[in-house]
Amino acid sequence: MSKFSQIKKELSSLELLERELHLKQLQINRLLNITQAINNNVKESDLYKMYNSFLGWEMGIKKMALYVTNKEGNWYCASTIGLTDALIEIDMTEVLPNYQRLRNLDEDVEHPVVKEFDVVIPVLHKENPIAYTFIGGFEESDDMYNKIQFITTITNIIAVAIENKRLFKRQLEQERLKREMQLATQMQLLLIPDKLPKTPRYELASIYKPHLGVGGDYFDFIDFDDGTLVFCVADISGKGMAAALLMANFQSKFHYLINQRLDLETFVRKLNKSLFEITGGDKFLTFFVAEFNTQTNELHYVNAGHNPPLLVMDGKDIPLDKGCTILGSFTELPAVEVGKEQVDKEAILLTYTDGLTDIKNEKGDFYNETRLSEFALANYACSAEAFNQKLLEVLEGFNGEPVFPDDFTVLTCKIFDQ
Repeated sequence: MSKFSQIKKELSSLELLERELHLKQLQINRLLNITQAINNNVKESDLYKMYNSFLGWEMGIKKMALYVTNKEGNWYCASTIGLTDALIEIDMTEVLPNYQRLRNLDEDVEHPVVKEFDVVIPVLHKENPIAYTFIGGFEESDDMYNKIQFITTITNIIAVAIENKRLFKRQLEQERLKREMQLATQMQLLLIPDKLPKTPRYELASIYKPHLGVGGDYFDFIDFDDGTLVFCVADISGKGMAAALLMANFQSKFHYLINQRLDLETFVRKLNKSLFEITGGDKFLTFFVAEFNTQTNELHYVNAGHNPPLLVMDGKDIPLDKGCTILGSFTELPAVEVGKEQVDKEAILLTYTDGLTDIKNEKGDFYNETRLSEFALANYACSAEAFNQKLLEVLEGFNGEPVFPDDFTVLTCKIFDQ
């Protein structure tokens, strides 16, 4: 070999080495840029743009598709190079789980998207996939091994950064929901009476068990100076802050209207109308209201789609089921029937929400109306407080656990014999 040829060969090697060093420098710079962008908390969409630009312009990748999941957990193509819109729209949900490691793709693959690529790079977090990158369009002169190595590194950094962003957002959302639940719980506790009346003529006692601190159950009472006692139980549709806000509004309407001393039919109709104006029919509630006159011993009530309370007197139980449909779903109630019972003897009136009869034991048997009736008949001579204490003990034994599967409320009214 001539000296000129030797020099020419050495120059070519130096140029090649210089190009490789320049490429490595570009890769390192890009890696630093991406890391800095992640530290600066840039948007998810901007990270995809940086990833796309790096692979397309600096790595010379002809075809690429990056798949990640959306909020609903469905896979979609977040960034792409050289792929048609028709291919981008193809659902890859069934295909992606087949790839659990970096691998070359077979030439005889028939899937319309997969066959466009040469390599698939999955990104796993605790053995769960969080991203997939498909790479294709390599030239014969490409240093495929080194390119794939660096693309794998960048893909892992981008995918993990995006996953961390999402985890952080979910954490913030959970914290927001937690604060909302705490506020809703505090609001509900302010709405629920903490002291109930006990007089020589009647006594009220309650069991209030909101599930996870927040529920849609509500009860209330008003005792008027003329000896009339009005009490109610309601079960509001929904949970959380929405139910708590509706409960607050309902309490306001209840007190405003009941203090007008309207007859029960007019009262219930006005209450329904005001609820519909607020919710537009999207929310509703079941409701039971009773009015006991201590002078005449008459009990008037309206049951608006609620579980029929039990009036137990003289060894008999009477379901209080007269009334109307649920409140808040219709602008006008089609019919309202006011029930009436004469309570001249010692009695207990047991009202409750449906969470009570939804309690079941380990065999799958529910604490149904029959069991509740048998309990009430056996214990109606007790005071309201003692009655509720015994009932709670029975329910805890039946459930087998101190925590109940859903919220429930019991409001018991004991009427003493004159």
